Amino acid sequence: MTHATLAEAVRSAGWKVLPLDLSGVTDKDGFMDRVTTVLNLPKDFGRNWDAFVDACGDIGWGPAGPGRLMVVIGWRDFAKAQPEEWENAQQALESVAGRQQEYDSTLAIVLAIV
Repeated sequence: MTHATLAEAVRSAGWKVLPLDLSGVTDKDGFMDRVTTVLNLPKDFGRNWDAFVDACGDIGWGPAGPGRLMVVIGWRDFAKAQPEEWENAQQALESVAGRQQEYDSTLAIVLAIV
């Protein structure tokens, strides 16, 4: 029997999977640079945590059903280098997921430990 990864399992159920690779990111500016590119955020968004959450509310996450999964990988360097900012990043990601629920949309965010 083969073991499917979480991403493979949810993808086979029709979910969209979005990897967010934070490898090499060690600070807030690096995080903002990476998410701007990966999530295709507007280049002129405010680059603070509240602006990040707001900008993510405007993303065409498609498809809304049955759901979306963001898999955050390579985050440990950021967490080690700036634990307080990493805590802020986690809270912002949690807000993004919660905000999607307000629109009857499912977004799950997981931190991969690899």
